[in-house]
Amino acid sequence: MRTRVKICCIATPAEAALAVGLGADAVGLVAAMPSGPGPIPDGLIREIAASVPAEIDTFLLTSRSEPALVVEHVRDCGTTVVQLVAPVGLDVYTALRQETPTVGIVQVIHVEGEAALAQAERVAEHVDAILLDSGRPSAATPELGGTGRTHDWRVSRRIVRELPRPVYLAGGLRPENVAPAIEEVGPFGVDVCSGVRRDGRLDETALRAFMAAVHGDRYPEPLERMTGR
Repeated sequence: MRTRVKICCIATPAEAALAVGLGADAVGLVAAMPSGPGPIPDGLIREIAASVPAEIDTFLLTSRSEPALVVEHVRDCGTTVVQLVAPVGLDVYTALRQETPTVGIVQVIHVEGEAALAQAERVAEHVDAILLDSGRPSAATPELGGTGRTHDWRVSRRIVRELPRPVYLAGGLRPENVAPAIEEVGPFGVDVCSGVRRDGRLDETALRAFMAAVHGDRYPEPLERMTGR
């Protein structure tokens, strides 16, 4: 099974079209965050999500953590997947399953050490996929993504091997290091933001290089959406 690619920090319908045209399986749309690059207004998230072909997943990145507020955010933005970038209570997953049953749930686990494995095990049965990133949720100003840093891929490899859920790898991926990352970790998919952006914009040259590094010379064949929903 080929490695899927999610292009995050999409800022305009044109960027989404570029990412999809070059073979992205999913696009990430960043809502308000305490820090980091790429947040856009919810209205623009809704517009971009509506512009993307039906076979492509659209991820809402939300930092909300109260069940009712998360559900409201998902409904307002109209994406196919919600990516929870901070730790949440199990009641959030229950509310999402009950109130937005067709929306996929992806929980971000920030790999700060071996404790990430236990964190991932805690949530695995409640979500459709896990995304491993390099933030620091406990920092004075929480870092919840978009850091441009890699983390310890040895921990990520253990999570991929031990958990019965698809795992996306994020954090500091670039055209130069994504192939070694895939080789070492073996993720279901990879997720990139700053590694394919230049001067605040999605860069076609960098994106082409990233896709080539992931897929080689073979143009990726179409796949069903990650959630299967």
